[in-house]
Amino acid sequence: MSDMNSILEPGMLVEHPGRPDWGVGQVQSNIGGRITVNFREEGKVVIDGSRVELLPVLDP
Repeated sequence: MSDMNSILEPGMLVEHPGRPDWGVGQVQSNIGGRITVNFREEGKVVIDGSRVELLPVLDP
């Protein structure tokens, strides 16, 4: 898991760099490198943190 993904906590807002069409998502959980995110346009998605580095959204 990347350093950035390791700091993600429930409630934080993120974007998927490869799927900007999903919009901003809210982290639901981050357990063992599996990050569950509820995206505005895609719904709930489980991300493999070792393959994708999510981007924190500081000002949505």
